[in-house]
Amino acid sequence: MSAKRIHRAASADGTEIAGRVEGEGPPLVLVHGGIGDGEYAWEAMLPHLTGRFACYLPSTRGRGLSADGPDHAHPRLQEDVIAFVDSIREPVCLVAWSGGGEWVLGAAANSSSVAAVAAYEPVVASVGTDDLARFGAAMQRVGVAAAEGRLVDAVRAFASGICTDTEIAALERTDFFEAWAGGISALLEFFRGLASHEGPWSTDPVVLRQVTAPVLLLRGEQTLLSSLLADSAQYIAQYVANPHVSQLPGLGHFAPVLAPEPIARQLVSFFESVRPPARESHSAALIN
Repeated sequence: MSAKRIHRAASADGTEIAGRVEGEGPPLVLVHGGIGDGEYAWEAMLPHLTGRFACYLPSTRGRGLSADGPDHAHPRLQEDVIAFVDSIREPVCLVAWSGGGEWVLGAAANSSSVAAVAAYEPVVASVGTDDLARFGAAMQRVGVAAAEGRLVDAVRAFASGICTDTEIAALERTDFFEAWAGGISALLEFFRGLASHEGPWSTDPVVLRQVTAPVLLLRGEQTLLSSLLADSAQYIAQYVANPHVSQLPGLGHFAPVLAPEPIARQLVSFFESVRPPARESHSAALIN
């Protein structure tokens, strides 16, 4: 098979959602967070996963290889994930990072295609802590920098609201800020969509109780928003049917970029322990 494949699906409103497929094996769909896209978010982790899984790397609308649409409200982004997952036409394991956790949990609640879920540092804003005020101030700086065309500075402002100084210094030693600058517009659309959404949320108890697939909730020990993320994991775990919670020592929010191997080990162990029996794969949506 070709080393580069693209999988495409149509979201509920017709928007094309697309992502690369890397590796061979049972399908593992990795969903980015509020910043970034499928082209960048998981690149460092892929070498640790593609020997065991066919890794699908979708982007929600307006990002990466996907088409754009006028509506970026929370339900539309959730529909993007659901459509992509269902189009694979066999049971999938689903991974989320940060703000993508809500879309993935919503997909698990609404799609029979999801066999298991893992989320690295998912956020539940409704749990409410002082961390939200700090992050809100950072997002104001993101907006100012973006309005002035300073997109790299906007990424730095975003990182300052969620990363420790040590993690920011580590990111500075990579091309992270430059590479992810193109995602600022989609990040701002994401937050505008959050502000306009009137519910229900994917993290409402009535929705989470519909998630019967096993759920692994991971968080790093060195994340700046430790209180918010710990409360978020605890909140999700009390409602989903089969939760598993783990804290990884020494890792921060951008560990999928800076320290992917410990997370990958957790994912491999978890998903292989709950792997469903494979059904015949449908490859019509794969374009070589």
